[in-house]
Amino acid sequence: MKKKIIFVALLLGFVISASAQKKIEVSELPKPSQEFLKKYFSNTSVEIAKKDAEHGEKGFEVILKDGTEVEFWKDGSYREVDGDGKPIPTGFIPKIINDYVAQHYPNEKITHIDYGHKDLDVDLTNKIDLEFTKEGQILKDKKE
Repeated sequence: MKKKIIFVALLLGFVISASAQKKIEVSELPKPSQEFLKKYFSNTSVEIAKKDAEHGEKGFEVILKDGTEVEFWKDGSYREVDGDGKPIPTGFIPKIINDYVAQHYPNEKITHIDYGHKDLDVDLTNKIDLEFTKEGQILKDKKE
């Protein structure tokens, strides 16, 4: 009986997580998402695009052929760009953050940016983890 309950719980968990992410065509992404990808990631193509309901947030996730992952809010604005340890384009990153990185870490590149609900997390090629306010003021500057 205990095994059946565990099996049903696992099966239910799988079904719920599978329904939280539904593959879609790039053309089904909001226009701002499509324009963002075209402007900043024209050197690679989309491998997978899907609707994503992670953490109760509705949005979209895109995995590019070069391994970069981009998450968008439901309105199509970017939420997170993860280069998987490789440098990402910086044209969409606020100037104040690009300036901070250039001044304090001139030999490093940004590999990840994540807009949380309260702050902005930035990772660099040397494993430095930076945390900023939404306005771009530094909150934390430390090595992992």
